[in-house]
Amino acid sequence: MYNTAYRIVKDRYEAEDVMQDAFLQAFTKLETLKDIKTFGAWLKRIVINKSIYHYNKSTKFDEVPLNDVLYKVEDNNGIESSHEYNNAKAKQVLETMSLLKDNYRVVLTLHLIEGYDYEEISEIMVISNSNCRTMISRAKDSLRQKMLAQVC
Repeated sequence: MYNTAYRIVKDRYEAEDVMQDAFLQAFTKLETLKDIKTFGAWLKRIVINKSIYHYNKSTKFDEVPLNDVLYKVEDNNGIESSHEYNNAKAKQVLETMSLLKDNYRVVLTLHLIEGYDYEEISEIMVISNSNCRTMISRAKDSLRQKMLAQVC
């Protein structure tokens, strides 16, 4: 849940606040939950909605992060294990995703990382299903172009 909030709001302290608000809301509205088996999905939906709301609210102001942390993979005498290589590639993809436009970053996070389908993303983002598919396709293209530009 924290990772989901963090990927959307892009600040660890804000993500913690979102988590606290989401858990508070979930436990105060627990009686509205129809099936206890769906608690995890229900809670995750609350976290995502709170994160998007909080992110949209905070982007109305021109906030600049104090420091951008870049991950650096240590080289083991010029030879990296496949795990380290995959980890470095994943970090590179996540860093590149942070460079995308906000709506592209959010839909890719929901689709690729959180595993939501187009219909669920459409509901969360309050957009049409066809607009959602188009946005995800354009976001993937933009990510691909930015990744290729970093290689060159």
